[in-house]
Amino acid sequence: MSFDLISKVNESQKKAKVVDVRSGDTVKVYQKIKEGAKERIQIFEGVVIRTDRKQSHTSRITVRKIASGVGVEKSFLIHSPLVEKIQVVRRAKVRRNFLSYLRDRSGKSARLRGQNFDREAVNDVRDEAAEAEAARLKEAAKEEAAAKAAEKAKEEAELEAKAAEVEARHTETE
Repeated sequence: MSFDLISKVNESQKKAKVVDVRSGDTVKVYQKIKEGAKERIQIFEGVVIRTDRKQSHTSRITVRKIASGVGVEKSFLIHSPLVEKIQVVRRAKVRRNFLSYLRDRSGKSARLRGQNFDREAVNDVRDEAAEAEAARLKEAAKEEAAAKAAEKAKEEAELEAKAAEVEARHTETE
């Protein structure tokens, strides 16, 4: 009884469709970042060096990239609501699931042999909820910009009115 309940909750947390990501793939991960009251989407591009529990709701990928000469690794939960989408850029032929040996390599020795694949078919995962969320964020940003522009126009109008009033006083006194 309780296991069925747990599995039902776990399944409800999963995304409907996710990209088939494998070790060796070069991916772009679009992640939502919340800074105070603002939200933005940050892109992290690198090589997948590890995939864990693909069938589970806790499936995770570890992505590695070199930033300013320093290796950076980030783990992403595939079904997390903070991960907007994952896009496969390149696919490489590897014979392992955990590519931890790439940590010790740099430059040409860290290259992986490319493999041809149908990019459109792999990345064709349309999540209407995620697209609606992205559209909502864009709309909110537009509304915020419009509100700021209106506020600035109002302040400028007040300043012009004050300047005209001061000008009128100076012409009266002369």
